[in-house]
Amino acid sequence: MMNININKSRYQSHPYHLVDPSPWPIATSFAMLVVTLSAVMYMHGFKYGGYLLNLGTVLISTGMALWLRDVIVEATYLGNHTEQVKRGLTIGFALFIISELMAFLSVFWAYFHSSLAPTVEIGGVWPPLGIQILDPFAIPLLNTVLLLSSGAFITYAHHAVIKGNRRSAILGLMLTLLFAILFTALQYYEYLEAGFTIADSIYGTVFFASTGLHGFHVIIGTLFIGVQFIRILNHHITTTHHVGLESSIAYWHFVDVVWLFLYAFVYLWSAPNLW
Repeated sequence: MMNININKSRYQSHPYHLVDPSPWPIATSFAMLVVTLSAVMYMHGFKYGGYLLNLGTVLISTGMALWLRDVIVEATYLGNHTEQVKRGLTIGFALFIISELMAFLSVFWAYFHSSLAPTVEIGGVWPPLGIQILDPFAIPLLNTVLLLSSGAFITYAHHAVIKGNRRSAILGLMLTLLFAILFTALQYYEYLEAGFTIADSIYGTVFFASTGLHGFHVIIGTLFIGVQFIRILNHHITTTHHVGLESSIAYWHFVDVVWLFLYAFVYLWSAPNLW
């Protein structure tokens, strides 16, 4: 019997995409299990915990890259992402950002719990005694300018894509990536120069937990935008097909807004010489 490969999406009676069986979800879940267990081993001083943690990180990165590669192929080359599918992806990503917001809410909760009513264990004052607060008008202010500027440039790129101006879209994404990398480099330098660590009082713990979590999101967002930059170079993104770009823009604006709250409260509000 002759085996004929037929594009099922052309003959189905609904606008949804029924995904073919894929090994990447289960592979990624096992990689996440490796990361979770190895992180606990590493924190408790197990001999090979660090090696396993690096292995798990590589496995997660590989699994996600291959998984997203298949999604790009389905969207760009197979035409499986109909308007209904794109709408579902947009709603799903919005829910994902809400879940990320809850993660930052827990960190801010810890910060305000300790700062609004300082206990006697930290001297009854905020910031705690002995903590040398970073100057909010040095690297933090520069990083604020960089991050807000990157948000403006990626919005410029979005409008350029809508208008079909590919050259301007590429320029906007390039500047966004440049500012994002500079932000990460400056925050790393700030960590090296900080006069306290994550183990120094509740302020050190909350400071590195909040800014570190945000820095991790900046790195993820940079990779996200970098993928869109590569896709636009390869003509994957058009005026009517750019859900991935819009998702990266929404994620980056979320990162911008969170940083404004971090700068206002963790840096400015905690600076004793300002109040």
